[in-house]
Amino acid sequence: MLTMLQALFATTLSCLRTKEELAIENLALRQQLAILKRASPRPRLTATERSFWVLLSMVWPGWKDLLVVVKPETVLRWHRAGFRLFWRLKSTLTAKPGRPGLEPEIRDLIRRMALENPTWGAPRIHGELLKLGFDVAERTVPRFMPKRPAPPGSLESWKTFLRNHAPDIAAMDFFAVPTLSFRVLYVFVAIQHGSRRILHVNVTEHPGSQWLVQQLREAFPGDEVPRHLLHDRDCIFSDLVDGAITSMGIEPKRTSFRSPWQNGLCERWIGSCRRELLDHVVPFGEAHLRRLLLEYVRYYHDDRTHLGLGKETPARRPVIPRPSRGANVVSLPRISGVHHRYEWRDAA
Repeated sequence: MLTMLQALFATTLSCLRTKEELAIENLALRQQLAILKRASPRPRLTATERSFWVLLSMVWPGWKDLLVVVKPETVLRWHRAGFRLFWRLKSTLTAKPGRPGLEPEIRDLIRRMALENPTWGAPRIHGELLKLGFDVAERTVPRFMPKRPAPPGSLESWKTFLRNHAPDIAAMDFFAVPTLSFRVLYVFVAIQHGSRRILHVNVTEHPGSQWLVQQLREAFPGDEVPRHLLHDRDCIFSDLVDGAITSMGIEPKRTSFRSPWQNGLCERWIGSCRRELLDHVVPFGEAHLRRLLLEYVRYYHDDRTHLGLGKETPARRPVIPRPSRGANVVSLPRISGVHHRYEWRDAA
């Protein structure tokens, strides 16, 4: 803390110097830092010093240009750690940190009933627990039941359904993204199964049924509607949303309980978006995140090859042979240099 106060005092005094003196002093300090970085192992920064760089990245766009001791990726990792700590502390200070845990006796009894009665489902086991005087919610019972093998042919029938009807299937989902100021934004995405095209993507801080219905109108304009629309059991997909989907001539399909694999294409796109974009940036706000997502969607359609499409892109990127023997491969940056596209260019 004393070091930070000294730095703050030195910064105040620097306001009284001329620009030439400050430029020479910065040059000397940069030279010393370069020598220190080359001659010494990486120093360990305190929590206060890490907080200083996180706060500086929030108020100054040029903070990356002066980093010598650490990398910009390290500061982004500190910000994510601070976001997790912020919400961990906020959740522990609430009056009700969560629902009470289930007693081990009841958990063991649920497993025992399920194993001794293979044909019993969660409602039947829940009824027996009520008769024994246990006050347990029915939704709690499936969480502690042992997994049972799927009926023969059920998985293959689902795969066959998806393969035969892929051109007529679309899917939608939400995922959360934290911002630089620890706000949580929600991203809505709709994807077409057959072509892997992203039909619509948008960002909001307060998702609601009316907002979602408007997004569906924009995702499926006119007669360009699929026959089936997959979504999970999130409470945002209410009866009002399903009614709007049905009125558009689309049949809504809810996935089974705790079965994200049934909406695998949408879940896989969300994972790709996190790994290829959101793990490398910290959005400033809603407009910034929306711009990044639109850039990623353009890259996803025009440049990125997909294994499910036979190494093709959704926009059917053409194969460009080498135009001449003197041509070289050049890289074209995408999404501010996070990814690249490669093409042939004739030598100048």
